[in-house]
Amino acid sequence: MRRFGRRRPAVPLLEFDPAATALIEPGHLARPLEGVPDALVVCFFAEVVDEVCGGGRAEVVTDLGMEAPRPLYRLEAGSGRAAAVLHPGVGAPWTVALVEEAIALGCRRVVACGGAGALVPELALGHVVVPEAAVRDEGTSYHYLPPSREVEADRGSLAVAVAVLERQGVPHTVGKTWTTDAVFRETPERIARRRAEGCITVEMEAAALFALARHRGIRFAQYLYAGDDLSGEAWDHRSWQRASVRRRLFDLALEAALAL
Repeated sequence: MRRFGRRRPAVPLLEFDPAATALIEPGHLARPLEGVPDALVVCFFAEVVDEVCGGGRAEVVTDLGMEAPRPLYRLEAGSGRAAAVLHPGVGAPWTVALVEEAIALGCRRVVACGGAGALVPELALGHVVVPEAAVRDEGTSYHYLPPSREVEADRGSLAVAVAVLERQGVPHTVGKTWTTDAVFRETPERIARRRAEGCITVEMEAAALFALARHRGIRFAQYLYAGDDLSGEAWDHRSWQRASVRRRLFDLALEAALAL
């Protein structure tokens, strides 16, 4: 316990170890692989990934993960450019593990696109949000950075992501998000607390991906769209998983990843 001094933290999650190398490293499972682009789109929309990459429309370069393998696609983007595409599932731990493997394979410029709950009523269904910081109310980020309440996005990557939206004329909001592991424990009191500290959305991965990017020294930005509404007295689903913006958000993420 010498790294933690004389007093061990009361919560194990706060026992950050700054060791550069872990017992199991991503390089044990994945090595740089020819054909893997350095740009990666992490898309949380399964139907969009299937539409864009399925049916032989993109090459499956390899599979990532162990118990639940996920294909890593190579998508030709025109003008001799290509990007890797990954649908990681849902949640910070598995998403970060898969992106770790993708980094080991050669991906260095990453943009994620996903949905988020709206914590403020002015976020209409489908409105694009670019997170500039995330409240760390999940577990994964604490294994990549020392404990803190928030983690910020990389300023340079954030600027590129915003520039793409401005160039395409996409209305958007830059703001803080709340990352949580427990979708069924977003209580009214916790929602009110997060809103009071400036959070406008809630989701499950941003804080961990920001922390991973900083730890591994890669470029990373994220696009979210406002899905279900948690800003009122009752939850409003808003049929958010059928929002038409999902394919458009993938295209924007692809453009941003190539531009990073």
